[in-house]
Amino acid sequence: MTMIDRLSALGRAAETELREGILPFWATRAVDRDQGGFFGRIGADGRPDPGSSKGGVLNARILWTFSAALRYRPDPLYRTLADRAFDYLLEHFWDPEHSGLYWEVDSRGGMVQGRKQTYGQAFGIYALAEYFRATGVREAIDHAERLFEDVEARAFDPVSGGYWEARGRDWKPIDDIRLSAIDLNAPFSMNTHLHLLEAYTGLVRASDTPRHRERLRALLEIMLGRIIDAGTGHLILFQDEHWRRMSGVVSHGHEIETSWLLCEAAEALAGGSAADALSARADAAALRLADGVLARGYDVANGGILYEISADGHLNADKEWWVQAEGVVGLLNAYQLSGRTEFLDAALRTWDFIDAHVVDRVVGEWHTRVTREGEPIPGFARVDFWKCPYHNARAMLEIAERVLAATNHELAEQSRLRATEDFKEGVKATAERRVANFKGR
Repeated sequence: MTMIDRLSALGRAAETELREGILPFWATRAVDRDQGGFFGRIGADGRPDPGSSKGGVLNARILWTFSAALRYRPDPLYRTLADRAFDYLLEHFWDPEHSGLYWEVDSRGGMVQGRKQTYGQAFGIYALAEYFRATGVREAIDHAERLFEDVEARAFDPVSGGYWEARGRDWKPIDDIRLSAIDLNAPFSMNTHLHLLEAYTGLVRASDTPRHRERLRALLEIMLGRIIDAGTGHLILFQDEHWRRMSGVVSHGHEIETSWLLCEAAEALAGGSAADALSARADAAALRLADGVLARGYDVANGGILYEISADGHLNADKEWWVQAEGVVGLLNAYQLSGRTEFLDAALRTWDFIDAHVVDRVVGEWHTRVTREGEPIPGFARVDFWKCPYHNARAMLEIAERVLAATNHELAEQSRLRATEDFKEGVKATAERRVANFKGR
């Protein structure tokens, strides 16, 4: 197969999985018709747990997903579900007293945990900006900009230039600021800064103002100068308020995800020599991250991206659904940046692994975690606080759009080359004809 054939097949497969696999599952299985919004948990067997609480991150990610799908391909069903997620977010997660989004509500929408996790506010901004781009509903961008101002006024530390992990419901400091039980209780994390970068990129695309651009630029500088270790090229996952390292874990999934999100942020800031220089730095950092994942995190034997390496050097070779999704996009992005076919080969084989082992064609959606060889690991819900449609749906959208752009470019280049060759042949034939005519005189 030619490169165009391989890319075209990948693009068709991604769009099919999005429209016939991922989105129908969330449109039919996840809707909580009795209590409103969407179920907070669905078991591995596809059965919802109506009594489970609902997370702000999950709801925001559902809102982003159906908004992005609607913008990509208008469909009344996508609009209905995006509206449902938007209404529920503002009615049940928005804090009318202190502003910002709650972290968790119960199954009926009553507040359970009102803390203001910066990560959660970031996904609110990201989702509301995308909903505005898809629908033009002014209330959405107004709330996105309010969240932006909340984060800047209450979570940003002007001394260090970083963003605190969490505040209480009233935005005052709290002791336990962990994102989850498996995370360190650290002031600054890679994860929060990465998803703020992502959110501010979406905000600049939706409502481009000098202030939004300035803060996005500052976040990109943090990622390039503080979060990425200049010596090793790896991400530093946790740091204290003085930017001192608190973790030595290498997260392959976050590194390949970060690689392409850096480029997206730089692209949103494009224009002018300073932006061009920043974009060049972002591209270089993206390729270095992708190179590291290809060398140490890519499973040559089976395809797919291995989970992480612990601080003591132990490799966790399991394969998480979101890591595989981000892996295809990040590797494809690295191929587009460099033209190196090893990135394209790894992207295609990672998709093949997803298609063969991660997509669940019985229950629907994707298995949360599988072994290195692709056997599903039991004990994981199909939907929960973290298991959402955002990583895999976004990956399918990115793949489809990137493949279309890449194949169009390649076809145009081939057409240009053919035209050039035709022109050369025409010039040669004309010259030969003139010579013949001259000799015949």
